[in-house]
This record gives sequence, C-alpha cells and structure tokens, in this order.
Amino acid sequence: MSQNQLLEPIHGISLEDYSAACAKLGNGMDEQAVAGALGVELPVWQEASLLWAERMKQDSTFEVITLFGQYFGQADQHPKFSNATAGASGGGGYTAQIKADRAFYEELEVARNVAYEYGLDGAQWIVEKYGIALGDFQIAASQWNAEIHADLQADFEGYSQRQEAYRAKYQQLFASAQGGNVADDITF
Repeated sequence: MSQNQLLEPIHGISLEDYSAACAKLGNGMDEQAVAGALGVELPVWQEASLLWAERMKQDSTFEVITLFGQYFGQADQHPKFSNATAGASGGGGYTAQIKADRAFYEELEVARNVAYEYGLDGAQWIVEKYGIALGDFQIAASQWNAEIHADLQADFEGYSQRQEAYRAKYQQLFASAQGGNVADDITF
C-alpha cells in the first residue's frame, strides 16, 4: 500500500495501468480495446479514467502527475498491453528511431511546432510523414525530457543553436510547400 492515498488503484486500475492506457489511446487504440486489455468493462474504464484525471488535479505534491509521466514513457513495457495493437502507429523504424535517437526526436519536435505555425496539424504531419502516432511521440518526449533539461542547463547556447537550425530548415520546407511566406515579396 502506498503512503499517498491518491496513488491507490481505482476500480482495480493502477496509475501505471492508466498511464499506459493513455499512451495507447494516443496511438489510436480505441477505448473498448483499452478496457479489454485492462480486463474491465468499458464504463469501468471510463469512470476510472475520469477519476485518475481528478486525482491529478487534487495532488498538490505533483507525485501523481510525475509518476504518470514516468509510466506513460514506459507504456511499451506494460504487461497488460504487450499483445495489444494501437491502431494508428505504424511507424516501425521511425517509431523505434524517435525513442532511440534524441537528435531525431528534437528535430521532429521542432518540425511539429513549425508545422502548426504554418497552419498544419503538426502531430498529423508526423503521422503522415513518419508513421509515428502521437502516443509514441509523447512517450519519446517523456523519455528524453530529463536529458534535454540537463542539456539546457549545461549548454543553453548549443541547444538553442541546434533548435534554431531545425527551425530554419522546417520553415523553409513548409514555406516552399505553400508557395512561400506571405511577406516574401515585400521589400523595404
């Protein structure tokens, strides 16, 4: 039993179960399949999901959300979902690459944000171009978060330069795809 009552399972669904389920939902698994993998009926899953979200809001220590992020990042290792297929994630090599190659993750993170700036759905662009579903992208984000944070503290300038190089690359790519930027033909 946990010292923190907010970490106790809800309807038999632990925080680890809930976190992995959220990752699978982000990859396109439907709620019925999630409930089945967890061994509960759909209404039980839906109520537990709502209650876990409420617990996160109530937790002034941030222990629940911290553990949620940790477990979310380990969703691929959760035994209840080991045989479950997510549906949308078909990235294969790219899905493995984003989890193994931090530079690739960082580049796609910038690409996604620049896509949004150009009026595209950045997450959908990643799915279409690389086959990496949002859930897998977020798993990679949680995996690389601590390392990136440490690099920001150690070498902010170097990190910023890499980010700006990726940004320029994708601004050019998206601008070209749209026939240029709005102000490209204005001279002062």
